[in-house]
Amino acid sequence: MAKAAWFKQAYHDGLRLQIAVDDRHQALGFIEYVPAEYAWRPVIADHFLFIHCIMVYSNANKNAGVGSALLNDAEHWARNTGKLGLCAMSSAGSWMAGQSLFAKNGFEPTDERGRFVMMTKRFATGAPSPAIRDWTSALTRYQGWHLVYANQCPWHQKSVVDLQQCAAEHGIDLQVTELKTPADAQAAPSGYGTFSLIKDGRLLEDHYISRTRFENILKKEK
Repeated sequence: MAKAAWFKQAYHDGLRLQIAVDDRHQALGFIEYVPAEYAWRPVIADHFLFIHCIMVYSNANKNAGVGSALLNDAEHWARNTGKLGLCAMSSAGSWMAGQSLFAKNGFEPTDERGRFVMMTKRFATGAPSPAIRDWTSALTRYQGWHLVYANQCPWHQKSVVDLQQCAAEHGIDLQVTELKTPADAQAAPSGYGTFSLIKDGRLLEDHYISRTRFENILKKEK
Protein backbone atom coordinates (compact mmCIF):
# COMPACT_ATOMS: atom_id res chain seq x y z
CA MET A 1 0.00 0.00 0.00
CA ALA A 2 2.88 2.38 0.74
CA LYS A 3 4.34 1.75 -2.71
CA ALA A 4 0.93 2.37 -4.30
CA ALA A 5 0.57 5.69 -2.50
CA TRP A 6 4.10 6.67 -3.50
CA PHE A 7 3.38 5.68 -7.11
CA LYS A 8 0.26 7.83 -7.31
CA GLN A 9 2.28 10.84 -6.20
CA ALA A 10 5.22 10.12 -8.52
CA TYR A 11 2.94 9.43 -11.49
CA HIS A 12 2.19 13.14 -11.68
CA ASP A 13 5.95 13.74 -12.09
CA GLY A 14 5.99 11.48 -15.14
CA LEU A 15 6.93 8.18 -13.50
CA ARG A 16 5.80 5.07 -15.37
CA LEU A 17 5.88 1.37 -14.54
CA GLN A 18 5.65 -1.10 -17.43
CA ILE A 19 5.15 -4.82 -16.84
CA ALA A 20 6.06 -7.47 -19.41
CA VAL A 21 3.59 -10.38 -19.55
CA ASP A 22 3.36 -13.58 -21.57
CA ASP A 23 0.36 -14.82 -23.55
CA ARG A 24 -1.16 -16.15 -20.31
CA HIS A 25 -0.79 -12.72 -18.69
CA GLN A 26 1.87 -13.98 -16.31
CA ALA A 27 4.35 -11.26 -15.33
CA LEU A 28 7.84 -11.76 -16.76
CA GLY A 29 9.48 -8.60 -15.46
CA PHE A 30 9.07 -4.84 -15.14
CA ILE A 31 10.75 -1.49 -15.66
CA GLU A 32 10.18 1.76 -13.76
CA TYR A 33 11.35 5.08 -15.19
CA VAL A 34 10.87 8.80 -14.68
CA PRO A 35 12.17 12.14 -16.03
CA ALA A 36 15.57 12.43 -14.37
CA GLU A 37 14.72 15.76 -12.73
CA TYR A 38 12.30 13.73 -10.58
CA ALA A 39 14.53 10.69 -10.03
CA TRP A 40 14.62 9.13 -6.57
CA ARG A 41 18.39 8.62 -6.80
CA PRO A 42 21.34 11.01 -6.25
CA VAL A 43 21.85 11.81 -9.93
CA ILE A 44 22.40 14.81 -12.20
CA ALA A 45 20.79 14.06 -15.57
CA ASP A 46 18.54 16.92 -16.64
CA HIS A 47 16.49 16.28 -19.79
CA PHE A 48 17.18 12.53 -19.66
CA LEU A 49 14.83 9.69 -18.78
CA PHE A 50 16.07 7.86 -15.69
CA ILE A 51 15.45 4.16 -15.07
CA HIS A 52 14.83 3.48 -11.38
CA CYS A 53 14.49 -0.29 -11.65
CA ILE A 54 14.49 -3.08 -14.18
CA MET A 55 13.91 -6.69 -13.22
CA VAL A 56 13.35 -9.92 -15.13
CA TYR A 57 12.04 -12.76 -12.99
CA SER A 58 13.86 -15.80 -14.39
CA ASN A 59 17.01 -16.66 -16.32
CA ALA A 60 14.90 -18.17 -19.09
CA ASN A 61 13.14 -14.85 -19.60
CA LYS A 62 16.44 -12.98 -19.47
CA ASN A 63 17.77 -15.18 -22.25
CA ALA A 64 14.56 -14.59 -24.21
CA GLY A 65 15.25 -10.86 -24.45
CA VAL A 66 12.65 -9.61 -21.97
CA GLY A 67 15.12 -7.15 -20.44
CA SER A 68 15.99 -5.68 -23.83
CA ALA A 69 12.28 -5.37 -24.67
CA LEU A 70 11.72 -3.41 -21.46
CA LEU A 71 14.63 -1.10 -22.25
CA ASN A 72 13.23 -0.58 -25.74
CA ASP A 73 9.96 0.52 -24.15
CA ALA A 74 11.81 3.09 -22.03
CA GLU A 75 13.74 4.35 -25.05
CA HIS A 76 10.52 4.72 -27.03
CA TRP A 77 9.04 6.78 -24.19
CA ALA A 78 12.20 8.90 -23.95
CA ARG A 79 12.26 9.71 -27.66
CA ASN A 80 8.54 10.49 -27.77
CA THR A 81 8.87 12.92 -24.86
CA GLY A 82 11.86 14.76 -26.32
CA LYS A 83 14.54 13.54 -23.92
CA LEU A 84 18.27 13.73 -24.71
CA GLY A 85 18.62 10.05 -23.88
CA LEU A 86 18.11 7.64 -21.03
CA CYS A 87 20.28 6.49 -18.16
CA ALA A 88 20.36 4.20 -15.14
CA MET A 89 22.59 3.44 -12.19
CA SER A 90 24.02 -0.07 -12.23
CA SER A 91 26.02 -2.12 -9.77
CA ALA A 92 27.46 -5.58 -9.37
CA GLY A 93 26.08 -5.52 -5.83
CA SER A 94 22.60 -5.97 -4.44
CA TRP A 95 19.35 -4.46 -5.65
CA MET A 96 20.70 -2.95 -8.86
CA ALA A 97 20.89 -4.26 -12.43
CA GLY A 98 24.38 -5.02 -13.73
CA GLN A 99 26.08 -3.27 -16.63
CA SER A 100 25.82 -6.08 -19.19
CA LEU A 101 22.13 -5.63 -20.08
CA PHE A 102 22.62 -1.91 -20.60
CA ALA A 103 25.86 -2.32 -22.54
CA LYS A 104 24.36 -4.70 -25.08
CA ASN A 105 21.56 -2.18 -25.65
CA GLY A 106 23.86 0.70 -26.54
CA PHE A 107 24.49 2.24 -23.11
CA GLU A 108 27.95 3.34 -22.00
CA PRO A 109 29.37 4.33 -18.59
CA THR A 110 29.45 8.09 -18.02
CA ASP A 111 30.24 8.26 -14.29
CA GLU A 112 31.23 6.03 -11.40
CA ARG A 113 31.13 6.47 -7.64
CA GLY A 114 31.69 3.70 -5.13
CA ARG A 115 29.98 0.53 -6.33
CA PHE A 116 27.67 2.45 -8.67
CA VAL A 117 28.11 3.14 -12.38
CA MET A 118 25.97 5.51 -14.41
CA MET A 119 25.04 3.83 -17.69
CA THR A 120 23.84 6.22 -20.40
CA LYS A 121 22.41 6.08 -23.91
CA ARG A 122 22.54 9.49 -25.58
CA PHE A 123 20.49 10.25 -28.65
CA ALA A 124 22.97 12.89 -29.90
CA THR A 125 26.75 13.03 -29.56
CA GLY A 126 26.67 16.53 -28.10
CA ALA A 127 24.33 15.62 -25.24
CA PRO A 128 25.74 16.07 -21.71
CA SER A 129 26.90 13.14 -19.61
CA PRO A 130 24.62 12.17 -16.70
CA ALA A 131 26.50 11.96 -13.40
CA ILE A 132 26.18 10.62 -9.87
CA ARG A 133 26.06 13.12 -7.03
CA ASP A 134 28.62 12.95 -4.23
CA TRP A 135 26.44 11.67 -1.41
CA THR A 136 29.31 11.26 1.09
CA SER A 137 29.21 14.89 2.19
CA ALA A 138 25.67 14.36 3.51
CA LEU A 139 26.71 11.59 5.89
CA THR A 140 28.19 13.89 8.54
CA ARG A 141 24.69 15.22 9.30
CA TYR A 142 23.69 11.83 10.70
CA GLN A 143 25.19 11.23 14.14
CA GLY A 144 23.94 8.26 16.14
CA TRP A 145 21.81 5.57 14.49
CA HIS A 146 19.73 6.61 11.47
CA LEU A 147 17.57 4.88 8.91
CA VAL A 148 16.70 7.01 5.89
CA TYR A 149 14.24 5.54 3.38
CA ALA A 150 11.56 6.16 0.78
CA ASN A 151 8.63 4.03 -0.33
CA GLN A 152 9.95 3.83 -3.90
CA CYS A 153 10.72 0.17 -3.19
CA PRO A 154 7.86 -1.95 -1.78
CA TRP A 155 10.30 -3.96 0.38
CA HIS A 156 11.28 -0.93 2.45
CA GLN A 157 8.22 -0.79 4.69
CA LYS A 158 8.82 -4.30 6.04
CA SER A 159 12.50 -3.55 6.60
CA VAL A 160 11.74 -0.30 8.43
CA VAL A 161 9.28 -2.01 10.79
CA ASP A 162 11.66 -4.94 11.42
CA LEU A 163 14.64 -2.66 12.11
CA GLN A 164 12.63 -0.37 14.40
CA GLN A 165 11.41 -3.32 16.47
CA CYS A 166 14.88 -4.84 16.62
CA ALA A 167 16.49 -1.56 17.63
CA ALA A 168 13.96 -1.05 20.41
CA GLU A 169 14.61 -4.56 21.75
CA HIS A 170 18.35 -3.80 21.85
CA GLY A 171 17.94 -0.38 23.44
CA ILE A 172 19.09 1.41 20.29
CA ASP A 173 17.70 4.86 19.52
CA LEU A 174 17.18 4.46 15.77
CA GLN A 175 16.07 7.71 14.16
CA VAL A 176 13.90 7.02 11.09
CA THR A 177 13.47 9.58 8.31
CA GLU A 178 11.15 9.11 5.35
CA LEU A 179 12.19 10.82 2.11
CA LYS A 180 9.03 12.35 0.68
CA THR A 181 10.16 14.16 -2.48
CA PRO A 182 12.57 13.51 -5.37
CA ALA A 183 14.71 16.40 -4.09
CA ASP A 184 15.00 14.64 -0.71
CA ALA A 185 16.16 11.44 -2.43
CA GLN A 186 18.62 13.26 -4.67
CA ALA A 187 20.25 14.67 -1.53
CA ALA A 188 20.19 11.31 0.28
CA PRO A 189 23.33 10.00 1.99
CA SER A 190 23.86 6.92 -0.20
CA GLY A 191 24.20 5.94 -3.83
CA TYR A 192 21.01 3.89 -3.85
CA GLY A 193 19.27 6.92 -2.41
CA THR A 194 16.08 5.43 -1.03
CA PHE A 195 17.55 3.30 1.78
CA SER A 196 20.46 4.25 4.04
CA LEU A 197 21.46 2.77 7.40
CA ILE A 198 23.94 5.07 9.10
CA LYS A 199 25.81 5.22 12.38
CA ASP A 200 27.83 8.27 13.38
CA GLY A 201 28.31 9.44 9.82
CA ARG A 202 29.24 5.99 8.48
CA LEU A 203 27.09 4.33 5.85
CA LEU A 204 26.56 0.72 6.97
CA GLU A 205 24.01 -0.39 4.35
CA ASP A 206 22.65 1.27 1.22
CA HIS A 207 19.81 -1.13 0.40
CA TYR A 208 16.99 -3.07 2.07
CA ILE A 209 18.17 -5.48 4.76
CA SER A 210 16.52 -8.11 6.92
CA ARG A 211 16.19 -8.15 10.70
CA THR A 212 18.83 -10.90 10.84
CA ARG A 213 21.30 -8.77 8.90
CA PHE A 214 20.62 -5.83 11.22
CA GLU A 215 21.19 -7.97 14.30
CA ASN A 216 24.56 -9.04 12.87
CA ILE A 217 25.45 -5.38 12.30
CA LEU A 218 24.51 -4.54 15.90
CA LYS A 219 26.85 -7.26 17.17
CA LYS A 220 29.75 -5.82 15.18
CA GLU A 221 29.00 -2.25 16.25
CA LYS A 222 28.94 -2.93 20.00
